[in-house]
Amino acid sequence: MTAVMIDLEGTELSAAERELLAHPAVGGVIFFSRNFASMEQLHELVRQTRAAARNPLILAVDHEGGRVQRFREEFSRIPAMGRIADVASNEEEAQSMAQEIGWLMASEVLAVDIDISFAPVLDVNGISEVIGDRAFADNPQQVIHLARGVLKGMRQAGMKTTGKHFPGHGSVQADSHIAMPVDERPWEAIRTTDLPPFVELINCLDAIMPAHVIYPDVDDKPAGFSERWLQHVLRAQLGFSGVIFSDDLAMAAAHIAGSMPERAHAALKAGCNMVLACNDRAGAEAVLVSLETYVADAGAQANSCYERLSKAAAMGMPTLQNHPRWIQAQRMLERFN
Repeated sequence: MTAVMIDLEGTELSAAERELLAHPAVGGVIFFSRNFASMEQLHELVRQTRAAARNPLILAVDHEGGRVQRFREEFSRIPAMGRIADVASNEEEAQSMAQEIGWLMASEVLAVDIDISFAPVLDVNGISEVIGDRAFADNPQQVIHLARGVLKGMRQAGMKTTGKHFPGHGSVQADSHIAMPVDERPWEAIRTTDLPPFVELINCLDAIMPAHVIYPDVDDKPAGFSERWLQHVLRAQLGFSGVIFSDDLAMAAAHIAGSMPERAHAALKAGCNMVLACNDRAGAEAVLVSLETYVADAGAQANSCYERLSKAAAMGMPTLQNHPRWIQAQRMLERFN
């Protein structure tokens, strides 16, 4: 079985959330903008969250940069990844900038005791508006080149890496948050256009998040609910041995798998190690109830995910902001203004 990653409703823990965190199947928490009021408040919320939990927790956030950066005030403004190539004067400088951006993003998230930012996006930018400049580029080789820099920087900071959205969300226009994207291209087109970043960088990734997208030439289920994609392609063919996170089970595209508990069980059966039950408190509670007969396995999975993805020792924010590399990174960010 697996562990469940839940979310919180505000800037302080409620009594109900403390009870949820004590559930043996809860192995993670993801933070959103609604959970942030200040650096000090966030740090205290993180402390209380860890203290209330039964299992060691993986704490996560989507802090890619650009449109998707949950914490803004008192944090550096991370640029969208798609802007790096435009600002840099050559490919070598672009990769160097990507590395510094990866280090900066990861260092600041780690400084508030959050383990991972779900990054980087390895999608190849095509026609998807929800991806757009979240992607590094519109061709796989440039995505590989720049993502390699971000991955290196994240690891230098002490953060584990998560590639998303396997096998690629960039060639469908529909937004999986509000619709069911279907990528009608043949397998060969997916293999040659979207998969190369995952193939080339597989050994640099500690975790992967699959897309809520259907690729009918491969399977009639979205990738995150597909044994063919997760077990046959990702595990067997690509040799990935890290953690597989589901994308948020409350997203519209996940509804194809049924109720929230049915979605969770479908993702687990397909091969996910941790499922995200967010932005639907009643649904998350139903998922936890549905897993009660598996709590021993769930607790073991929670511990396993924590051991594989928990952060290294990190600098606190005051120390970080006096670090020469942080100061230099601030000067680099001025080029994106």
